[in-house]
Parts: sequence; structure tokens; C-alpha cells
Amino acid sequence: MTTTFENSPVSVRRRWESTVYGFLVRHENALLGAAATIVALLVWEASVLFGLVNPLFTSSPSRIIVTGYAMFADGSIYPHLAISGLELAVGYGLAIIVGVPLGVILGWYRRLEAAFDPIISALYATPRIALLPLIMIWFGIGLGSKFAIIFLSAVFPILINTISGVQTVERDYVKVAKSFGANDRQLFVTVAVPAAVPFLLTGLRLGLGHALIGIVVGEMYAAQAGVGYLISMAGATFQTDRVMFGIILIATTGVILTNILRMVERRFDRWRPPQTSR
Repeated sequence: MTTTFENSPVSVRRRWESTVYGFLVRHENALLGAAATIVALLVWEASVLFGLVNPLFTSSPSRIIVTGYAMFADGSIYPHLAISGLELAVGYGLAIIVGVPLGVILGWYRRLEAAFDPIISALYATPRIALLPLIMIWFGIGLGSKFAIIFLSAVFPILINTISGVQTVERDYVKVAKSFGANDRQLFVTVAVPAAVPFLLTGLRLGLGHALIGIVVGEMYAAQAGVGYLISMAGATFQTDRVMFGIILIATTGVILTNILRMVERRFDRWRPPQTSR
């Protein structure tokens, strides 16, 4: 009797409804975002199709898809992706290599942080595009200047967040570690670095966005290849399909890498210091 009841049409329908409802609840944010994106694309396509918007200035989703497929099919996009990927890997990697250790040191030694804070604040507040002429003079128009602008764009969010993370270390933890005979290296490894990890990951996520901006800005200014160069050249010749396709490539890369960093960041949320009410 129990088996018959569980396999009855009413029971099966209820289980199916429960499964669907659970899926909708678990993925509500993703479904809402996807629905809003689809609606926006349909409105964009319809506005071009019915002549409400001139495709010369905005293109349309269908034309962008066709252009993107053609560029992948004939291989013309791959040199641009290779150059931009190399610039991102080197510039962003250097920002991590420099920003993380320096942030730990400045966050741990307050006098050093006080000494360098005006310089860091001034450089962080300076628009990177204002430094481009100097960077071109120093590093030339090759890849070196692109590495430099991406590095300068990404290093300060990483550095500042790492400093903030180290400065949130509970002094009681430091006292306990010292009472057990921990030296400076052990304090760095077991106390300072774990405390800085959540803030560091936030800095990596913010620095990534700045690095992608640096790619586009650097390649638009002086380059012979790259996604930013593709956008610049296509815009100069009114090829809006290519312009929008390049923008979508940069945006898609940012979304994918940011979500990866966000997933890693969630795993370390429990390492964040508790928020005290004010």
C-alpha cells in the first residue's frame, strides 16, 4: 500500500513540484539575472530590427554573434586574445607578487605604513591614463608599457586591501603566539597572513577589474594587437559589430574570473573578523 501511494500520480506530481520549487529557490539570483539579460537583449534586437535605433551606432546582438563567429572561424581573433592574455597574466601576476608581500609588511609594521601612506595614496588617486605618456617614454610602445600600466592599475587595490587585512589581526592572537615563543616569521605565517587572506582575495577581485581596464587603455593608446587595439581600430572605421564584440570579450573575461575569485573568497569568509555593532 505504501509503495502504491508513493507512486500515485498525486504523489509524483507533488515531488516534481517540490523539486522544481527547490531548484527555483536555490538558483533564484542566477535565474533573475539570466531573465533580465535575455529581456534586455531582445529589446535591443527589436529596437534595431524595427528601425528605432541606427545599427551603425549600436549594432545588434545577432550581428555581434555573426561577427564573433566569423572572427573565431577565420582565426583573426586569436592573435588579439593571445596578446591581451599575456599582458593580463604578466601585469596582474606582477601586481600580486609585489602587492601581497608589501601589503603584509606595511600592515604589520605601522611606522613603515605611516611613512609610505602618502606616496601610496597619491599614486592610487592619480588616473593611470595620465601616466601613459611617461610610461610610453620609459618602456616604449611594446609589451613593456602594457605590463606597466596593468601592473599600476591592479597593484594598489591588492596592496591596500592586504594592509587592511593585516591590521585587523587581533592583538590577543599575537600575544598568545609570542607567549609560545613564536618568532617574526612564524607570526607572519600563522597569524598575519591568515588574517589578511579574506581581504587579500577581495583586493585580487578588485585588482582584476582594474587590470582589465588597464589592458583596454594601454592597447588603445599605442599597440599593434590586442582586444583594446581591436576595439580602437574598429571604432575608428565605424565597425560597431567588432567594437561591441571586443567589449563583450573583455566583460565576459571579467565576469568569469571575478566569479572564480568570488567562489574562492566565500571559502574564506569564516576567516573574516566578526563585525562589531556600533
